[in-house]
Amino acid sequence: MNKIKKGDEVVVLTGRDKGKRGTVLRRVDAQHVLVEGVNRVKKHQRPNPMKGQTGGIIDLDKPIHISNVALFNPATKKADRAGIKVLEGGRRVRAFKANGEQVDV
Repeated sequence: MNKIKKGDEVVVLTGRDKGKRGTVLRRVDAQHVLVEGVNRVKKHQRPNPMKGQTGGIIDLDKPIHISNVALFNPATKKADRAGIKVLEGGRRVRAFKANGEQVDV
């Protein structure tokens, strides 16, 4: 079960964007996520009239490794790890390690 999913609010733990909070836009692969407003780079783009793209310098969010982000816990207002908790009936849910509350309530 994935501990970080699309739509989760995460905090960046390391790198030049350390401390920034953002929402996960998508999982790029098993080890990388795309976070809104994090790891933003400037890209020089050529114009492409076939696609209707204008040329120039654009801001682009690049993927970041999943080990460099942690879930944001709204109860403690800090970054927190997630674990898997099995409920009665065998249903598996994500829960914060600090206080044991469910992530997706």
